[in-house]
Amino acid sequence: MEVKERVQKLRGLMKENKVEAYIIPSTDPHHSEYLPECWKRRQFISGFTGSAGDVVITSEKGGLWTDARYFLQAGDQLEGSGIELFKMGMPEVPKLVDWIKNELSEGQAVGVDPRVLSIELANSYKKVLSEKDIKIKFIEINLVDEIWKDRPSPSDSHVRVHPSDVSGEKVEDKLRRIREKMEAKDCSAHVLCALDTIAWTFDLRGDDIDFNPIFISYAVITEDEAHLFIDEVKITEEVRAHLEGLVKFHPYDAISSFLGTIAEKGERVWIDPKTTNKWMMLPLEKKVKTHMERSPITDIKSVKNEIELEGFRNCHIKDGAAMVKFLKWLEENVPEGGVTEISASDRLGSYRKESEDLVGLSFTTISGYADHGAIIHYDPTPETDVELRTEGIYLVDSGGQYINGTTDITRTIALGEPTDEQKEMYTRVLKGHIGLSMLKFPRGFSGRQIELPARKALWDVGKNYGHGTGHGVGHHLNVHEGPMGITPRDIGVPLLPGNVLSNEPGYYKAGEYGIRIENLIVVHRDEELSSEDMEFLCFENITFCPMDLKLIKKDIMTEDEIEWLNDYHEEVRTKLSPLLDDDLKRWLMEHTKAI
Repeated sequence: MEVKERVQKLRGLMKENKVEAYIIPSTDPHHSEYLPECWKRRQFISGFTGSAGDVVITSEKGGLWTDARYFLQAGDQLEGSGIELFKMGMPEVPKLVDWIKNELSEGQAVGVDPRVLSIELANSYKKVLSEKDIKIKFIEINLVDEIWKDRPSPSDSHVRVHPSDVSGEKVEDKLRRIREKMEAKDCSAHVLCALDTIAWTFDLRGDDIDFNPIFISYAVITEDEAHLFIDEVKITEEVRAHLEGLVKFHPYDAISSFLGTIAEKGERVWIDPKTTNKWMMLPLEKKVKTHMERSPITDIKSVKNEIELEGFRNCHIKDGAAMVKFLKWLEENVPEGGVTEISASDRLGSYRKESEDLVGLSFTTISGYADHGAIIHYDPTPETDVELRTEGIYLVDSGGQYINGTTDITRTIALGEPTDEQKEMYTRVLKGHIGLSMLKFPRGFSGRQIELPARKALWDVGKNYGHGTGHGVGHHLNVHEGPMGITPRDIGVPLLPGNVLSNEPGYYKAGEYGIRIENLIVVHRDEELSSEDMEFLCFENITFCPMDLKLIKKDIMTEDEIEWLNDYHEEVRTKLSPLLDDDLKRWLMEHTKAI
């Protein structure tokens, strides 16, 4: 069934349900970034495969809203679908809800599955649409599911225990800290919908969603009990023993009736409006007092303890060794011919799998050659796969889920002799990467307040990039984690010692090439600058892999930047050499020599 036919069937169901528009977000009931196959409804209805983007279908029109990472990809995939691309953040591009408001008439209705709309977004939409007397109709049967006849079934894979000697904290201690936060807000219950908060709290991991070691569930924490709502087939005896005396298990679908019970008691409930779906709020509305605030777990788990940080450091060394093997293989095999974007990605994956601590990849490898590198989140397919040649630039953004941490690294490699322009733009991206790495700043500053050093070298020549400079990273959890970030879209959350983030400035020339350099960094107290009056913070690099020396234009670098790069490459050699054979050590020595 083609996209146009799917949309027409959806319009028929919209008419039956008396709605003139229908919203299909990229989210699932838990507002996950990456979705299990059974919940990729927006992809099914539109054909667009990116991780971010929301679709609206009306009786005559269709639109998809996505961000700058996916402008090129979405443009290609939506061609001929009848669904228009709306480039979020661009001048004169309407917001999704404003477009609906303009398209519908007074008294008409827009439909949506309340499970895939957060409380915050539902309230925001309602406020805007009510200005024109347009109603939101919550339809509990998802209309896309009604036409998706071969929709995959949810995973039934077992949940596994994440040992406390890896997590650094026992479940009972985590629950105690959460309850202390609840007590401070006079809350007797806290409802958990976001899957990474549930996995972290109970020291469990799963395989329900590709790349993210989490599992489909809900949870409720009260003053003296914890309740986990999950399909019982997933629970092993080891998991039961792990949580004995701490957690009561319930079927996944029992969450609604359980919330109804809480409503009858009239308890004050902590709800995270960004991550809790509107459907979960329906049994509670007008029956309980709610405290609407970001879950305390989001902030607690973002500050890694020393055991978690040591795990991060150790897995990055193994990951760096895999990257060195891959880069040497790439250099030797591209000239022989036959290496493609997909085969290169597969080869990198095979090197990572040599580590016994690897659980899987942390996201789909972005393996983009030449013009594909300019597609920020390019995902090669058999239809788009191209051969790598001894010319142009290759960008590879990849990562692994290790039992003791999560990695995310991007390197840009010249496969032939780079042009002067490519060298300059790479070096300007590198200058931005180094500038952020070297930054020291007062405690209390948020990511958006410190982003300038990453962009300045590009701004100096009238260039920029359309994505954030850094995102938080989970500990053997989601590769993208809040609440902090280094981005203009950051909500102002101060960076704290123990936060792990990415540092990834880039430059993309549409139709030609893409450049991005990414390491993970840890926030620390800067002992040299800190005083009784003011605490300063700094960054520690934990990613170790060579930067491409062929792409560096030394004459536009400062002495401090050159010193930083040489010191970094010396540390790369020191940390990775013990894991490499003599041949690989010689290759690494040559590719990390001082400039």
